[in-house]
Amino acid sequence: QVQLVESGGGSVQAGGSLRLSCTASGSIFSINSMSWYCRAPGKEREWVTDITGGGSMFYADSVKGRFAISRDGATNTLYLQMNSLKPEDTGVYYCNANIAVLDPYRYLEVWGQGTLVTVSS
Repeated sequence: QVQLVESGGGSVQAGGSLRLSCTASGSIFSINSMSWYCRAPGKEREWVTDITGGGSMFYADSVKGRFAISRDGATNTLYLQMNSLKPEDTGVYYCNANIAVLDPYRYLEVWGQGTLVTVSS
């Protein structure tokens, strides 16, 4: 009943920037936290950053100072501004959201399909 769709991935050179978007749609009552994860080639999916319902932001050490997470409550869209990209940032980036729905009132954990980011040296 709810879904997330990511966009904005692409191929860039080291030092470049990308801005990823994730839009939630469906029968949404509210959105609590939203997160970005990355699955690098040959590695498990790892947490990158999240933003809580209260607006607090947290980052993995590897992206601090380079990435910025934000959200637009009016459009239910999550963003990831990625600056000073490094080859090790390469991977499929997934959006995750903790979403409240009604009847009954409950929270769902929802994942997007992923968007590929490739950073070349």
